[in-house]
Amino acid sequence: MIWLTWRQFRVQFLVIAGVVLAAAVVLAATGPGLADDYRAFADNFIKNLGFARLNPVLYQVGLALLYAVPPIIGAFWGAPLIARELETGTHRLAWGQSISRWRWLATKVGIGGLGTIALTGALSLAVTWWSSPIDKAINAGQESNFYLPRMFPVTFSGRGLVPIGYAVFAFALGVAVGLAVRRTLVALAITLAAVILIQVLAPSLIRPHLMAPTDQNIVASADNLRGFMISGPGPDAQIKAIEVAINAVGGWKLTDETVDKSGKVATLPQWAIDCEPNGPNRQETSTKAEACFQRLAAEGYTQHVRYFSADKFWALQWREFGLFFLLALALTGFSFWRIRRDLS
Repeated sequence: MIWLTWRQFRVQFLVIAGVVLAAAVVLAATGPGLADDYRAFADNFIKNLGFARLNPVLYQVGLALLYAVPPIIGAFWGAPLIARELETGTHRLAWGQSISRWRWLATKVGIGGLGTIALTGALSLAVTWWSSPIDKAINAGQESNFYLPRMFPVTFSGRGLVPIGYAVFAFALGVAVGLAVRRTLVALAITLAAVILIQVLAPSLIRPHLMAPTDQNIVASADNLRGFMISGPGPDAQIKAIEVAINAVGGWKLTDETVDKSGKVATLPQWAIDCEPNGPNRQETSTKAEACFQRLAAEGYTQHVRYFSADKFWALQWREFGLFFLLALALTGFSFWRIRRDLS
């Protein structure tokens, strides 16, 4: 049974394994040089990365591969694994040869699941290791518009354990959907759409609730101002919102909203337009802005921010990985129940 499952599964496995192996070889060949540059250039490491064009490309390709692997595994490994056999009727041949349904399903899911963990884990390990000098430099405060802190949603999902959790979940989802609909193409399409949707929505709807973020009230000033949103032209302009920096380099900010002295979310008063840092007369604008910020503080307006600091990275990684791994186990349990109860 194991040999038969491997023969049915090997083409899909070898295709993805080949891509992972090629990526790992390239990363292993270029990673030591990147680490040497990090030690050599110290505080100017991020700036010097722009002179090596291959590094930005590899950075983006690594993220793209880790985003692509879960939906591909779910759609092209998980969905056809059982759906194709049910659609063609070949499952009856196996069940008629003294092989129980549970053993049949367990063999297929076991081989596919172990392959998912092995390949996604290898790719994630390679990308996380290769990117570590860049992540360290960004977390140390080096600025970049291209490279993002690893706590930011886009980067977080392409590091550490989270891609493995997504991939295992995607595989289990594909198997369960295939058992439910019994049509390969339909199961493939549903799984692909569902996994991509979860990847898009998880950072905003799931991740912020996995652990308690840090809450902080910050008095806005010209020094910590990072964003100033206004609407309307000239004298009719109104201030909509402001954004301040947090005292956590490399942290991921969840919310940044103005509150009054009672702690309730408030709309900034009209006179707060004077806090705008830019203007035709820079000295006059600076003086008005300073007075404006002082008035905001005096009247009790502060910015309430919620964020995850950079040191919460692995704790949040374990929780998100654990959640999707448990969901994968639940979906696998559903598959065993379904094949025992509903299929003939």
